[in-house]
Amino acid sequence: MKIREIMTSNVECLSPEASLKEVAREMKSLDVGFIPVCDGDRLVGTVTDRDIVIRAVAEGNDVNTCKARDVMTREVICVFDDDDVKDAAEKMRERDIRRILILDRSKRLVGVVSIGDISKVEEKVSGKTLHDIAEAA
Repeated sequence: MKIREIMTSNVECLSPEASLKEVAREMKSLDVGFIPVCDGDRLVGTVTDRDIVIRAVAEGNDVNTCKARDVMTREVICVFDDDDVKDAAEKMRERDIRRILILDRSKRLVGVVSIGDISKVEEKVSGKTLHDIAEAA
């Protein structure tokens, strides 16, 4: 099964210039814990709720003036939309991540898949993936 068959395709992206307050509000609005950061139509990073707390708030930075680019993770783990679900699960297991961004072959962001999405279609694969990620944490 291809990852595009199970991905969520309506992924919201924010600019690297968005304030952390904007990022947090968007997370709240979407009920998510991370936001991809895009410069135009190119993925350049991600910001998690943990990034905001650890890299900004705990350091005493003002969330009104601190930007997404200041706290984002630049190394983004992705797979292509025509990759197999098992390959995506393996990459998630190797990197100890709970969600993975999906790009098309033009390297444009087209979706996201969580461990929960994989668990709905690949019980054996997701069980091992979830176990390994939880163990690493």
